[in-house]
Amino acid sequence: MDFSNVTIENIVLIGSLLLFISIIAGKTGYRFGVPTLVLFLVVGMIFGHDGLGLEFSSPKVAQLVGALALNIILFSGGMDTKFSEIKPVLPQGIILATMGVLLTAVITGLFIYLITQHLFAAVSFSFLEAILLASVMSSTDSASVFAILGAKGLVLKERLRPLLELESGSNDPMAYLLTITFIQWIRIGEGSLWLITGSFVFQLVLGAALGYFLGRLAVRLINRINIDNESLYPVLLLTLLFIVFSITNVLHGNGYLAVYISGLVVGNAKFVHKKTSKKFMDGMTWLFQIVMFLTLGLLVNPAELLPIAGIGMAVSLFMIFISRPVSVWLCLLPFRKMSCKAKHYVSWVGLRGAAPILFATYPLTSGIEGAGMIFNIVFFVTLVSLLVQGTTVPAVARWLGLAGEDKPQNKLLTFDVEISDDIKSSMSEVTLTPAHLSHGKRIMDMPMPENTLVVMVKRDERYFVPTGSTVLEPGDVLLLISDNDKTLEETYQHLDVTK
Repeated sequence: MDFSNVTIENIVLIGSLLLFISIIAGKTGYRFGVPTLVLFLVVGMIFGHDGLGLEFSSPKVAQLVGALALNIILFSGGMDTKFSEIKPVLPQGIILATMGVLLTAVITGLFIYLITQHLFAAVSFSFLEAILLASVMSSTDSASVFAILGAKGLVLKERLRPLLELESGSNDPMAYLLTITFIQWIRIGEGSLWLITGSFVFQLVLGAALGYFLGRLAVRLINRINIDNESLYPVLLLTLLFIVFSITNVLHGNGYLAVYISGLVVGNAKFVHKKTSKKFMDGMTWLFQIVMFLTLGLLVNPAELLPIAGIGMAVSLFMIFISRPVSVWLCLLPFRKMSCKAKHYVSWVGLRGAAPILFATYPLTSGIEGAGMIFNIVFFVTLVSLLVQGTTVPAVARWLGLAGEDKPQNKLLTFDVEISDDIKSSMSEVTLTPAHLSHGKRIMDMPMPENTLVVMVKRDERYFVPTGSTVLEPGDVLLLISDNDKTLEETYQHLDVTK
């Protein structure tokens, strides 16, 4: 389809349909255990050049969309991460996010160089090009990890969930640095190892420092500024996140690392309209994830994946079963208290996703020879990773005995009510059945802990505040509030509620 003669109305319609189809595909895929992010990519491929004919071939536009999306994903991921949870695994996470990425790039790069020189005659990469390709794919993808762990609601033992989220949220900057460095090295033709190392350290340190400082500054600004329209506070937060990225890049620091750390700082601080802002950021994260994956899916031509399927599969299997596990085990060698099963699981959750595909557009826009081949291989490896590893994350956790018991999900579907994070209480809702009323039909007859209250009842389309003598009926929805999650679990046990 040629966009030169397409009206604005048609572009809006096509974009809306793509978003709608992606959402429906994601919902359907979740029921069958297929990662939603794979389906977003597939929708883009179906509507692209080799599918229904939408012409999109601009790496620069894809790069812009991807950069905006990655900023939002990293910031939102940082906001959702509690520092108290990642503090015990901070050393492991930092080592995996830095040395782990570097080891993965080096080991995979050597493998790519060897097989392209001796096994695949149709593909030939120089040593630097092989390392560049491996660097693009060296990080675990934050969007994939956050989406899959969050969607599945996994409860993992040995603090594995905060470790995986910390690693995936903070290792993209290292992969980005490696990618940009080797692009420059290839273009110049030579480079100083000491200069490259110094640049690495400078960008990481400056990015971390600015992320912390600007994050603290953002919290103070949000709390002190007085905006009459409360709806503008989430917009202000979004604006500040892009300011953090831009200022850090202008000062030659790592903007992606700064954004993640500033999100971590903001998410663990107190500021006005925090819940509203977090909900807004969650919605923006999913919107930009869909748009990013759709855009990257439109950019690839499926017909071009067939010639590189052999090398793509070889690299995929090598990264899944050799380079990722070797890197993880070497990085976690000093941490003897961590079980072998936990290390195996960290090795397995080395998901590739949108970030590697985004980084693969940089060689395209830099005019690197063989950049198209690099992009296609990265896309192929990402698909394999999401299909093989992404679909088995819960199963492998159960197989290794690392899946914990599911905790009650305190999600309110009927009551649109929120309480401040400063109030240490938990809310949930229960739809009554005849079994729940076996002890009596009044609230005072129900076997609940003393510190659990029924604060509201929904009956048909009517809401009312009950008293102890209120007579309940099957089908009533109760809004419960307890002191904490533990008390809420006791309430479920007393009521024999399966969540």
